[in-house]
Amino acid sequence: MTSASTSRAGAEPVPKYFRIKQAILERVASGTWAPGAMIPSEVELCREFSVSRTTARKAVSDLAHEGRLVVVQGRGTFVATPKVEEHFVQRAFGIHEDMQRRGMSLTTQVLRQEVVEASPEVAGRLRLRRGALVHVIVRLRFVDDEPILVSTTYVPHALCPDLAKEDLAECSLYALLRDRYGLAIARGERRLEAVAADGREARLLDVALGSPLLLLDSVAYAADGRPFEHSVALQRGDRTTVEVEFLATPDDLAVEQTTKPPTERTAAELIADSLTESQ
Repeated sequence: MTSASTSRAGAEPVPKYFRIKQAILERVASGTWAPGAMIPSEVELCREFSVSRTTARKAVSDLAHEGRLVVVQGRGTFVATPKVEEHFVQRAFGIHEDMQRRGMSLTTQVLRQEVVEASPEVAGRLRLRRGALVHVIVRLRFVDDEPILVSTTYVPHALCPDLAKEDLAECSLYALLRDRYGLAIARGERRLEAVAADGREARLLDVALGSPLLLLDSVAYAADGRPFEHSVALQRGDRTTVEVEFLATPDDLAVEQTTKPPTERTAAELIADSLTESQ
């Protein structure tokens, strides 16, 4: 008879903590424990699964490390809310379009919308003369009523003089620039960096001071090569992930088709070669 602690005949015994992890994940997947729900305490898990406190703690700590549970000192352990994923593939989408495609509710609070002189850094990113006028737009974005990111966007005033009059709380800036001002994205550049939340960012995003944020520094270019939008977005690290898809270029494909595959060699041969070269 096959033991209950093995997954198949002849298999290694499944660790007890792993069985607890699987049981917790199954209850989350089935909706028995919804995001934000508090799960049973370690003592209750010990009683249910007939394990030691150490085993129950191992299961919980593993799931917390994987981002599936959140342990709040003095309060308990809760099911983590799934992170919002943003995809960057070949076609450029703003977060407004991305959330619409996913059927998620996005709301925007415009914190600042005015015309100012471009700083040297902004002027350089948008290839403007020093002191040129730009629209500056600061927006706090909410997904399902939870603050997710705060962004600061700069657009050359000369390209869209009336942008300061537009209501950007209810529409996509990219769609507006495209449809009303003929500024469609042909390509873009985006730099990602991990940073810590300062006092203002922590207050706006409802996170603790010093919490991890993902900084996205972007520049959008029109078909003629002109940069027309520069933005810096700060996203909550505990609620967002970024997925990047890598695609082969035509040059890569050409090399792959014309280059003869290398002869397969055993690990022993490779090690022998490395030893010979080092002598």
